[in-house]
Amino acid sequence: MWVCSGSPLVAELCAGAGFDWTFIDAEHSPNGLESVLAQLQAVRGYPTVAVVRPPANDTVLIKQYLDLGAQTLIIPMVHTAADAEAAVAAAHYPPRGVRGVGSALARSARWNRIPEYLNRASETVTMIVQIESGEAVANAAQIAAVDGVDGVFIGPSDLAASMGVIGQQDHPDVVAAVEESIRAVKAAGKFVGVNAFGEASARHYMDAGVDFVGVGADVALLARGSEALAARFVPQDAGHSAGIPASY
Repeated sequence: MWVCSGSPLVAELCAGAGFDWTFIDAEHSPNGLESVLAQLQAVRGYPTVAVVRPPANDTVLIKQYLDLGAQTLIIPMVHTAADAEAAVAAAHYPPRGVRGVGSALARSARWNRIPEYLNRASETVTMIVQIESGEAVANAAQIAAVDGVDGVFIGPSDLAASMGVIGQQDHPDVVAAVEESIRAVKAAGKFVGVNAFGEASARHYMDAGVDFVGVGADVALLARGSEALAARFVPQDAGHSAGIPASY
């Protein structure tokens, strides 16, 4: 599940819920380096894989998130094999990549307490790139084939927008594009995931062969849960049902 609130307490609550992966998002959430660090620390003691999504496919940002101790990254808006190669390069020290060296200052190396960290850091990094455009779907096989790309995550929301059907993640053309991407990535021998908050969609893609699915987010669960609770106890006049201040 996604953790998008920016709260270490909520991250810890979610980490103990029983999900395999906890996605800490910095692309569409009020998260920066400090809050992501706190959430990584909060989930550290739980049997869940902490996955971090930086806000962009940016060499400097990827370096900073890795130095914080993130070991599994999802890189958004990867449209081409060249984009994927740039993400991989950013995640590895020279000569394989271009990651800046600052292990003495970094939590990732436990401030140089991990023996041979600089030579072994690549062993700790899982690189997942995100396909979320029509261009990326067309390039899915090439993206997945990039050495150093461990897996691909498909984002139907932005994919729908790029296909001219924004907000329609279940549009038949979008579903077909997701399925095409799944086949291309699996054929390349890489693992593949998809975002699908609707249970029917999630189970459809599970049947289609995905290895992991994002099935919910902390903020969405709180929003829908609090609305449902209010609906049971609060008279629903126009103002209450809208849930938005008149001055919005």
